[in-house]
Amino acid sequence: MLQAIETAYAQRDLKALDALATPTFRELNKKNDYKSVLMLSCHNIKHLSKIATIEADCIMLNLEDGVSQEEKPFALVLCAIFLSQHKKCEKKLVVRVNSLDEDGFKEITYLNQFMPDAIRVPKIKTQEEVNAVLHLLHDDIELHLSIETASAWINLQTLAVNKRITAFHLGILDLFADMGLSQSLIRLENPTLHYMLSHFLITSLALGVKPISFIFQEFKDLQTFQAWLDLEKSMGYSAKGCISPAQAQLVNTTFVDTEQEIKRAKTIVKLFEMHKEEGISGFVDAEYGFIDEPIYKGALSLLNKAIIKKN
Repeated sequence: MLQAIETAYAQRDLKALDALATPTFRELNKKNDYKSVLMLSCHNIKHLSKIATIEADCIMLNLEDGVSQEEKPFALVLCAIFLSQHKKCEKKLVVRVNSLDEDGFKEITYLNQFMPDAIRVPKIKTQEEVNAVLHLLHDDIELHLSIETASAWINLQTLAVNKRITAFHLGILDLFADMGLSQSLIRLENPTLHYMLSHFLITSLALGVKPISFIFQEFKDLQTFQAWLDLEKSMGYSAKGCISPAQAQLVNTTFVDTEQEIKRAKTIVKLFEMHKEEGISGFVDAEYGFIDEPIYKGALSLLNKAIIKKN
């Protein structure tokens, strides 16, 4: 199947690619405890093929920024194909469509056939726009909103018009640009940023919506990224957008309820080692879901870090 996808894409044969997209009703992931939200551009087959193994709690299948106008039709179909291949996924699969005035409505209509766990709408502005999306979106699919316009910021507390709206994503770069603020102000010590992060967090939580902090673009600067995580955790955040697996890994190890996660890790290690003695390397636990060697190794890593930190 992967070879057929790669061949059709290489030949720029959109019709052949579309024939590989099979509408399906997926078993939707309703979990809301995800921490790392990793952005994947949907025109990158290599990255899409690794969805199951990427160390992130939530995969943001991106059709918007970073996907050229020429690539967008192919990205949409590739997104649908890989959704249909993951009829059940431990990771939350969210699709970021284009803005509503740039084919967003058409993309939502098309994606309803493939049942992503959620749709994320960028550059949202008003309650009326949210209602229009909800009217179109399949009733079982969650709705995420990008808060990245001055209008959305002003209207923030009015946007959670339905319980299907489960997350707000803070788009700090676009928000600053729309407000006429210099992006040079996006610094750890800037009180304006502290205010905005606090306001966004408290308003979202008061509405019963999960607040997801902004993406830090300098993906190689993990030291500064960790400093942002420490600040955001101290404020009460539990989730952040990412653009690299290394960032996702730091999010997962920082935004953690230590006592609860250590208990979970100990149980996973114990269960895996018990099953391994019987020659079983992958199984489903009633409480913790699917457990295999990568999950086991992640649990071991968490326990080792806890021991190092304690000592």
